[in-house]
Amino acid sequence: MTNQSQNDQTKLTHINEQGHASMVDVSEKPITQRGAVAQGQVQMSKGLADKIRANDIAKGNLVDVARLAGIMGAKKTGELIPLCHPLGLDLVSVEIELVDTTMYITASAKCCGRTGIEMEALMAVSIAALTIIDMGKAVDKAMVIQGVRLIEKWGGKSGHYKAVDHE
Repeated sequence: MTNQSQNDQTKLTHINEQGHASMVDVSEKPITQRGAVAQGQVQMSKGLADKIRANDIAKGNLVDVARLAGIMGAKKTGELIPLCHPLGLDLVSVEIELVDTTMYITASAKCCGRTGIEMEALMAVSIAALTIIDMGKAVDKAMVIQGVRLIEKWGGKSGHYKAVDHE
C-alpha cells in the first residue's frame, strides 16, 4: 500500500464527534522516542547567492541567523499552530547549504513524547526559509520558497515513514 493510499484511509484526528476542531487527547498514549526530518529550498538571484557566499549581507551572517531562527521556530511550534501539542524537544538541528542559486534547508527534530514531532521539523525549515527572505530581500525581492515537506518520521503508533523519493 502506498503512503498516499494509507493517508486516504486515515480518519482526521482533530475533528470531534460534533465536527468541530479539537485537540487530540494523547494522555493514554505511551511515551516513545520520536523523530522527523523535513526539507525545503529558497530560490534566489545569482547576485544574492554571491553576497551570501561572500558573507556580505548588511544584516549579518545570513546562514547562521537562519539556522538559529529555524531552531527557535521549532521551539515555538505548539504556540503557533492551534491544535499542535507543545513538546519538550531533545534535539533540533538545521543544516543550510547554498548550491548555485538554491539554498537547501534540512531540519531534524527529536523528542521522547506521546505525539509526533513532524510539525517541529517543518516549522524549523519554514522559519529558516522566511529568515533567508527577510535578510536577503534588500538584494532580491523575487526569492521563492519551495518544496517544504516531510522527508522522514519515526516513532509512535504510525511507525516509520520515508518519502518515496528518499529511500
